[in-house]
Amino acid sequence: MEDNLMKKERNELLEFLAGMAMLVVGLYLLTTHVDVSMGFFGGYIRIGGWHMSTGMTVIPFIIGVVWLFVNPDSFAAKLVAGLGVLIILACIIMSTRFSMIGVSLYEWLLMLVLIFGGGGMVARILFKTPKGYNDKKKDGRDK
Repeated sequence: MEDNLMKKERNELLEFLAGMAMLVVGLYLLTTHVDVSMGFFGGYIRIGGWHMSTGMTVIPFIIGVVWLFVNPDSFAAKLVAGLGVLIILACIIMSTRFSMIGVSLYEWLLMLVLIFGGGGMVARILFKTPKGYNDKKKDGRDK
């Protein structure tokens, strides 16, 4: 009985909101210290050991568009044009580079504590076993 009195009631909503706030602030600090650059135009895309000019990624799209104008009802032409768009988008994403702007060790540790501490608090609340769940299971009322 005394153990129950000694345990503190936790406000789960407050913990969840505090965790979300920590997570959001940590992610904000991280994203403000990351430099994003692209090298799509005039560059090369490397897939495995094969180098392809970024200009060549447009060729399947051009073939698909020409094929669509020649035969508008062709499913294969639509497929080639759609794949051409996907290849172009994939190459743009692959050519994106992220680099960390210089931060102090204190700032880096602060970001990590906020992100992973907040994520841990949110996960603890989201994946918590509901109250009384084990009692129902012991009584055989879990069916």
